[in-house]
Amino acid sequence: MTDHLLLRGAPLRKKILNEVGAKLRELEKRHVIGRLVSICIGQNDGASIYIRNQMRAAKKVGIPFEKQFWHGNISQGDCKERIAALNDDSQVVGVILQRPTPEHINLRSLQSAIHPLKDVEGMNPASIGNIVYNDLALAPCTAAASIELLRQTGLRLEGLEVVMIGHSEIVGKPVAFMLMAEGATVTVCHHLTRSLAAHSRQADVVIVAVGKPKLIRADMIKPGAAVIDIGINQVVDENGNVTIVGDVDTKGVLEVASWVTPVPGGVGPVTVAMLMRNTLDAFNLQIKNGWVS
Repeated sequence: MTDHLLLRGAPLRKKILNEVGAKLRELEKRHVIGRLVSICIGQNDGASIYIRNQMRAAKKVGIPFEKQFWHGNISQGDCKERIAALNDDSQVVGVILQRPTPEHINLRSLQSAIHPLKDVEGMNPASIGNIVYNDLALAPCTAAASIELLRQTGLRLEGLEVVMIGHSEIVGKPVAFMLMAEGATVTVCHHLTRSLAAHSRQADVVIVAVGKPKLIRADMIKPGAAVIDIGINQVVDENGNVTIVGDVDTKGVLEVASWVTPVPGGVGPVTVAMLMRNTLDAFNLQIKNGWVS
């Protein structure tokens, strides 16, 4: 196993953040950059790391960042009222809604309540729907990060045979539409797919996001393929030690693939960078629509 086959996210993250920061500094000469608001509803220990990473990335590129913690008993109506206020606040450039939310909160409804021009995560149904029409300005961050990492291989996306394993609304489906917009031939597999390996072994690229530890093995991968692992799973060994692994048996797959993203350290760092790029794009759209003085 040779380390150079690992498609690490840190170098790409640094490159994207440097580019975003430079463009924001130019915009700042003419406009005031609003703050990026990250909302956490109720107790959510897992979100704290992501919020901290968001805050660090925002600081690096020069975007004011605000954390808001809403009580877990807040009503759906109150949530929508607060989001509406953020939509109307000219000093807010983007809104992030941490997941998961309490059971009584309808997450999709709240995502729909965030104005599309402030939807920096790309989770509003309108933002996701725009992808069908090749409008990729505010695409879901994880999906966009996966494709940016794929570009780092140097493979020409046009005509590429891609198998997307997983068909969620925020990753699998957006990835498929975004790659089709690039001219790739995409097969989407899921839990009802017969003979998953028969599909994956034919692919130049396998992208997987299903939440099953080490689902993808070496015998399921075409020699020389690129493998993008979006899965994040906690595995507990017999001693109670917790390890984070992806949906790919990385060590085994590296024996046959040309590129594999590690977990952690692959798609995750780039996802936060794409959030900053989306914030830049949202800011430009707000300027274009006369929202920013």
